[in-house]
Formats: sequence, C-alpha cells, structure tokens
Amino acid sequence: MGWFIAGWLFVILGVLGLFLPVLQGVLFIMIGLAILSSRSEWVRRLLTYIESRFPYLHERVEKLKESLKNRFKN
Repeated sequence: MGWFIAGWLFVILGVLGLFLPVLQGVLFIMIGLAILSSRSEWVRRLLTYIESRFPYLHERVEKLKESLKNRFKN
C-alpha cells in the first residue's frame, strides 16, 4: 500500500511540476509511473510508451528506482 501511495504522490507532484518551474514535471511523472508499473498493467504499457518518447529520462528513472530499492530493502 505504501508504494501505491508513493507512486501516486510522485505522479501528482509531476503534474504540478508541469505548471511550476521549480519541479521537474516529466521526471516526477516517470518516477511515479515506474513505481506504479509493478502493480498495474495499463501503467506498465503507458510507461513503455513514455520511455520511448523520453529515453533520456528513462535512464535517470531506472537509476533512481534501483537506488530506492536498495535503500528500502526489507
């Protein structure tokens, strides 16, 4: 449940970041979708499409995802 909430929190921050110059909107959306992709098939398909459209962000998201996995290992 915590990952689900964290994923949607990143997506919401990303949407806000599209309008606020302080936040990296697309990056936060990608991080949120990466977190949610482990739980939902449609999010996984959407993330695949976005990864092909923004390949430079995909690499950054994957690095962050691995970092978060290592930090929060049970």
